[in-house]
Amino acid sequence: MKRFIGFILVSLVSCAALRAQEPAVASTVSPAAAMEKQVADVVAGPQVTIVHFWAPWCPNCRAEMTPEGWAKFIGANPDVKFVFLNVWHRGQDPQPKLDAGNLSAQPNLTLLTHPSAVSKAGDDRLNTFLGLPVTWLPTTWVFREGKLRYGLNYGEVRFEMLQQLVNDSTDKWKH
Repeated sequence: MKRFIGFILVSLVSCAALRAQEPAVASTVSPAAAMEKQVADVVAGPQVTIVHFWAPWCPNCRAEMTPEGWAKFIGANPDVKFVFLNVWHRGQDPQPKLDAGNLSAQPNLTLLTHPSAVSKAGDDRLNTFLGLPVTWLPTTWVFREGKLRYGLNYGEVRFEMLQQLVNDSTDKWKH
């Protein structure tokens, strides 16, 4: 019996030692895919969510990034979730533009920088996000319950129009 227990103990120790030597299985989820999943989880909620694609070098994006632009709009819509996704950023730090537009401290704003969408052209170009085409900056999408309600895919947003789209998106859709 002592031999049998000894054999079991040696076997268990050997198995543990072999497992410790096995290489760890690397995560197959890329940082870009993880970010896309994060945004997909946010837009899946019942609230209206705005996803805004922008870049620090983009003149149209900079025109929107004023305290009277996005910051005022976000403050006026506390029940709406906002995701600002910095893409095609050429490695530029987005923080100075965000700070200039008072876009750092809103509780309903998530700021993200895409880890691989560094350039507007080339192998790392972001062409789609959430299964939808991204072709221009700025691009602004309005979601509710995981469904795209409106897509403003070419240029600066007029905040009065965006407010109307948010209001329309909160209404019950019968189709």
